Amino acid sequence: MSWRDRGTVSPVKRTSRDIRTANRYEVLRQIIAESPTSRQELAAATGLSLATVATLVGELLDLRLITEVGFEDSAGGRPRGLVAVNTSGGALIGVDIAETYVRVELFDLALTVLARADEDMRPGESRPEQVVGHVAAAVGSVVTQAGVEGARVLGVGVSVPGQVDREGGVSEYAPNWDWHDVPLLDLLTEHIAYPLYLDNPLRACAVAELWFGAARGRGDAVVVNLGTGVGAGLVLGGGLHRGVSNSAGEWGHTTLVLDGRLCHCGNHGCVETYVGAPGIMLHLRELSPQSTLLHPEDQTATIDALARGVADRDPVAVKVVRDTARYLGAGIADLVNLLNPEVVVLSSWVAATLGEPLLTEVREAVARHALRRPLAAAEIVLSPIPTDPVCLGAATFALEGALSSISQRPAKRTTYTRGRTARPS
Repeated sequence: MSWRDRGTVSPVKRTSRDIRTANRYEVLRQIIAESPTSRQELAAATGLSLATVATLVGELLDLRLITEVGFEDSAGGRPRGLVAVNTSGGALIGVDIAETYVRVELFDLALTVLARADEDMRPGESRPEQVVGHVAAAVGSVVTQAGVEGARVLGVGVSVPGQVDREGGVSEYAPNWDWHDVPLLDLLTEHIAYPLYLDNPLRACAVAELWFGAARGRGDAVVVNLGTGVGAGLVLGGGLHRGVSNSAGEWGHTTLVLDGRLCHCGNHGCVETYVGAPGIMLHLRELSPQSTLLHPEDQTATIDALARGVADRDPVAVKVVRDTARYLGAGIADLVNLLNPEVVVLSSWVAATLGEPLLTEVREAVARHALRRPLAAAEIVLSPIPTDPVCLGAATFALEGALSSISQRPAKRTTYTRGRTARPS
């Protein structure tokens, strides 16, 4: 089968093993979020029966992903046993491949950052083999920095912009690089010995917010990713929404201005061309061609300069950010009207750099365009995650993949003491 024959998506029925893996993942997610916690609290948080939670906790203890940490008093009953993440039980790596950099972070099982490495990518340095070289170098660096043994690395989650075939490990389409059907994980496997799992930054940011950020405890959320590229990670019904072909969230390539600016995807007037970093730079150039705020070959330096300019009340910087917020607010209003979310999170490096001034203007713009009822239900906030949300989300993909691979191993019988009955794992 050629790489171009992978486009057909067939519905896959979830097996009992798939459901068990998903439940194990959800229980571990809750333990990471609330550690230490009791089996009773886990049952309440996940909606699973106490018996099912007890079984899954036993499996996670066997795998040394969690550990017993004592007891807490319960009203009128026996003390409840507490479990917590076994931070030394393994390491996870998250990779954020962006258009201008590669960032890699290594985490313990509590998803605390232990090491970080960055590789800059200069303009024109986007051939697959060049990107793979940067990723391999950064992964090697974080493993060395953290001093972890290779066997402790449970997996590497890799986020790459654009549309991806996560099962096949293929970057199907990355418009900013003109990538088509690049077998990215196969290329990475030649340099990286750990298990690899692929997805894109929209999903990674959404999961990061769902686990640790502004979407935590929310049923419906939109995470707007503002960088060189633009998109929206979707949390619907309390879970990540991928769409039938893992393509949900390509909001950056919806039309904002009819017959507007040409986009890398080939269409005109896409949201991304007005609120992504290159679009912001283009607006600055059109407004003030000789502005000292503009660094023509450096997106990061330009956005940094705009942020400083707004703080100093530079009229050009203020107008550029305000105009950007007007376009962004109109696009977000569409998401509010369409999806009726509880929260809209502005994430990624452009949002983080422009910060509160951008957020204030966006809120005002959304209020002018969104319908009153869904607007009243929606909070619009900056991402509170202090580290790179894409790396964090990518690490959770590695954790999910590790749990899935564990579930494929042959079953064994394990006898539990301390009141637990013998049962198969």
